[in-house]
Order: sequence, then structure tokens, then C-alpha cells
Amino acid sequence: MLNTKTIGNKISEARKKINISQTQLAEQLFISSQAVGKWECGESMPDITTFNRLAEILGVDLNYFSDSFKPIEKEIATNVGKGDDDIFSKIKDTMGLNWNMSGENYVESDFSGIKNVKEKLSGSSFKKCKLIKADLSDITFKGNSIQECDFSNANLRNSKFYGSKIKVTSFVDASFIDAVIVASEIRNCDFSNANLSGIEVSTSEFRNNKIENTNWLHASFKDTQFTEIIFSSLLEECSFTSCAFARVTFKNAIIKNSFFKYNDLKRVEFIDYHADKLTYEFLKNCKADLSGVTLLGA
Repeated sequence: MLNTKTIGNKISEARKKINISQTQLAEQLFISSQAVGKWECGESMPDITTFNRLAEILGVDLNYFSDSFKPIEKEIATNVGKGDDDIFSKIKDTMGLNWNMSGENYVESDFSGIKNVKEKLSGSSFKKCKLIKADLSDITFKGNSIQECDFSNANLRNSKFYGSKIKVTSFVDASFIDAVIVASEIRNCDFSNANLSGIEVSTSEFRNNKIENTNWLHASFKDTQFTEIIFSSLLEECSFTSCAFARVTFKNAIIKNSFFKYNDLKRVEFIDYHADKLTYEFLKNCKADLSGVTLLGA
């Protein structure tokens, strides 16, 4: 049986080790700082779903919260010289390139070409860092702050962003294939020539970003705010559901087989845009001004 006092002490110890406050931890978990305080005082404990997220943010194994957990360093120290092959296999495991970069503040660091991070970046702040050609596929970002960084040619395939803030950052030629972005803020970034095929964006803000020659095939947007955006690339088999648009322009491009629902497109400007009949009808149903839209094949 889990002991609330023991759990609280372990949360407090791990939190302090990565140098974040109760408030910062709470923000990354989308809960109140009072809830974290109650955990650490032994008055309550997280539910099982929160334990998983907590382990990621604190950079610990889920077994860390168990009463029987023994840090590997203690096991090694206890068994050195006893011929314990299992201990040496554990030493070998810890020497791999499965780095934990969670809960850190990185400024002007060059991580270009980095690999093998294995989903351990949550809660970290990156400012003026280089991650050019970095392999960040399958990475989960939670509560991250990314500002003035360079992710040019980075592989972010299947990556997931939750509750993150991304500003003034270059993603030129980067791959976001099948990526997921939730409850995040993306401002003043450059996605020129990036591949966003299959990306899913929800409850997020997409503001003043450059998206020239961006690949949007199968992209999906839900409950997302678009502000000061110019769509000038082919949009094919995309969907926009319950999105808000402010100072948005669709210009000199084509949109095909795309779905618009519960959107108010009255203020969206279409300039020399081409659409197939199905998409045209969806746009019309959303009250778009179609004077600048030409039907394909007409």
C-alpha cells in the first residue's frame, strides 16, 4: 500500500533536485499549486494518470514512488566486488545515450544533431539554442518554453506538444509529420518548407507565423485561434473545426477536399484562391466571402 507521507517526501525531493517550484510543477500538470502542496505534506496523493505524467516531468522511473524502490547507485555500491552480473548489466544500461533533459534551463546551447533523447524534455526552457537536424521524433514536450531557437531540418515526426510556449523560432525544412499540438502557443515562428502532413492541432494559438511552401496534407485543426496568418500553400484533405480567424488571408494557392465546420469566416480574405466544389460549399456554409475564390475546373 502506498504511503502518502512517503510519496510526498519523494515528490518534494525529486522536484527540488531539478530545481523547480511547487507552482512550476503545478503549471506543467495543469493543476493548482495547493494540490502539489498537499501531496508534499502527505495530505493526499496523485491519481495513477497523474503519477505517469509526474514521473516524466521529474525525470524519474514510475517505480521511484514505490516504498521498495532502491536507487541504482545504492545497489551498485552495495554489490561492487560481489560478482553480481545483474548489477553490471544495470551499469551498462545507465551508460546508454538515453539522456534526461527535463526540468532544465538551456541558454545558447548547441544541440544540433542530437539523438536518443527518448521523451525526456518536459518542463525545460530553451532560449537561443540550436537543434539543427536534431532527431526529436516521438518526443513529448510538456510545459516547455522555446524561444529564439533554431530547429531547421529537425525531425519532429510523431512529436507531441502539451501546454508549451514556442516563440520566434525557426522550423524551416523541419518535419512535423503526424505531430500533435495541444493547449500550446506558437507565435512569430518560421515554418517555411516544413512538412506538417497529418499534424493535429487543438485548443492552441497560431499567431503571426510564416508558412511559405508548407506541406499541409491531412492537417487537422480544432478549437484553434489563427491570427495574422497568410496561407499561400496547397491545402489538401485538411479540416478546420470550431477555429477562430483574425486577420487571416488565403492567397494565390489551392484548397481541395478540405472541411470547415463551426467556423465564422466572414473576416477571412481570399485572394486569387482556387477550391474544388466540395470545399467551396463548406466555405460558403461558414459565411466566407467567396468573391476571391475560383472553382477548380470552372
